[in-house]
Amino acid sequence: MKSNKIAVVSVMLCFFTMGFVDLVGIASNYVKADLGLSDSVANIFPSLVFFWFLLFSVPTGMLMNKIGRKNTVLLSLIVTVVSLLLPILGQSFYMMLVAFSLLGIGNALMQTSLNPLVTSVIKGNLASTLTFGQFIKAIASFLAPYLAMWGAVAAIPEFGLNWRVLFAIYFIVGTLASLLLFVTPINEEKQESTNNTSVLQQFAQCFKLLGKPIVLLSFLGIVCHVGIDVGTNTTAPKLLMERLGMSLNEAAFATSLYFIFRTIGCLTGSFFLRVLKTRTFFIISVILMAVAMVGMLIGHEQWMLYGAIACVGYGNSNIFSMCFANALQAEPQKQNEVSGLMIMGLFGGTLFPLAMGVAADAMQQAGAVLCMAVGVLYLFTYINKLK
Repeated sequence: MKSNKIAVVSVMLCFFTMGFVDLVGIASNYVKADLGLSDSVANIFPSLVFFWFLLFSVPTGMLMNKIGRKNTVLLSLIVTVVSLLLPILGQSFYMMLVAFSLLGIGNALMQTSLNPLVTSVIKGNLASTLTFGQFIKAIASFLAPYLAMWGAVAAIPEFGLNWRVLFAIYFIVGTLASLLLFVTPINEEKQESTNNTSVLQQFAQCFKLLGKPIVLLSFLGIVCHVGIDVGTNTTAPKLLMERLGMSLNEAAFATSLYFIFRTIGCLTGSFFLRVLKTRTFFIISVILMAVAMVGMLIGHEQWMLYGAIACVGYGNSNIFSMCFANALQAEPQKQNEVSGLMIMGLFGGTLFPLAMGVAADAMQQAGAVLCMAVGVLYLFTYINKLK
């Protein structure tokens, strides 16, 4: 029992480290201000982070079959820690591009391998367990804007960090998570052997799973979930600055507000998913997101915009877990491969911000909100696919 408890703590600390990827929203706003970038150029940063999910998610699923889930998570932690170190050393445009790229690669490795690793550590309701992990992840997400704001106000000149103190703090936590997982023994279930198949055959077998409707539709659900998540994370402060005339430091609270309600959603969702039908809770979540889109589209008062940001935070908090668990349970013997495909869906974090940046330059932030609304419409169509 002692080693099991240590394993649970270690895995949940990894979920906290997974949340570091969400600093990209507030960080891109500060980088935009520091370097004088346009919306479309600044949105390259969150798009770049999630671009790597397209390239690395499926290979990571295959890598897990070779070296195991725990070792793959360890590799992801090392890449993440390096990505957090770079912004401390420099703040040029190209240095930040490299840092955000490594952050995306590390997170692609982590999200693909950590979710299946949970099944080796914790038994029980998978959707509920993944939701609790997302709750831990969300704590890191909503702390990021506060740490950045504190650093911007405190302005620590002797270290030259200002808002970038955020990277230093998360660097320390990431290092601790790496060390704890390294010394924690975890027994993993064996997956189907792929020793007799070539790499191309493994890729083909993996992508062939998209031919199964539930896997494909769950993949698209995750694309929309992440697009809305990264989109709100990036757009919410801009919306307050545009409509209410707030400064960046004041508007940064919008990102924290989103993650506060996403955290509450994950915590309460782990309970609701045990007492409600998954489909019922999914419907409630998507309706909240639809109300939020209307509020962000027409709202020009602080209470309405804050309410809309809170609604999308709560509504979007459990979409990932429900889609992910639905796909994993449909293919229990191919969990590593399905996990790779589902995490590849995080590429939505690249597609949506790019489209939103162009739309915002043309139509202000209302254009960005309309892009997210398309994702909400798709999630309505996914409701009948949930078991």
